[in-house]
Amino acid sequence: MQESISSKELMLKKIRKALLEKRDIPYLNVEDSALYKATEEIPEILFAEELTAVGGKFIFCENGIDFIENMLDLAARFKWRKIYCWEPELQELLNHYEFPFYETDKDFEMAEVGITLCEALIARNGSVMVSNKNAAGRRLSIYPNHHIVIARTGQLVMDLKDGLQLIKSKYGSNIPSLVSTITGPSRTADIEKTLVLGAHGPKELFVFLIDDFA
Repeated sequence: MQESISSKELMLKKIRKALLEKRDIPYLNVEDSALYKATEEIPEILFAEELTAVGGKFIFCENGIDFIENMLDLAARFKWRKIYCWEPELQELLNHYEFPFYETDKDFEMAEVGITLCEALIARNGSVMVSNKNAAGRRLSIYPNHHIVIARTGQLVMDLKDGLQLIKSKYGSNIPSLVSTITGPSRTADIEKTLVLGAHGPKELFVFLIDDFA
């Protein structure tokens, strides 16, 4: 009489058999192979192209004056009134040029713009690398409809691994507990496969790459 074997027992039997069989590794050098193809494109141009492709806006500035002029233009165009910035370094820059902004979270529920720093810009996919070590925290990059990121040219790297290396060099053994990337404005297509911007965060993402903060 043939023994009855359940589907679960049959599956476990196959797993045990597979574990006992020794097979050669199909890809010996997979860990040493490059994840991306080499490119000779200038990182600034590549980042701008990739960021634009996912709906972000890229603005290059030579110095602080150039940055403020672009900010004034954006504020006038979008009629911004509630602009928030909690990064001491950025607050100093904005105060130096007498640009109006909120230094605290007063009336934050009415915030229109959040200005933050970042850890790195990833040229390969147009992403912004951020961490919980920045003074702005997460609220300024998530709640307002417009998110403005300020970065120095030295923070622009090619790949994610290069961005993580910048973080290691900056913080040493005190690595941030949260590191993530932002790729374009918040978006979702969960409802009837219709793309909606700003569903879970900002509708607009502006990235300023500043050559010299002075």
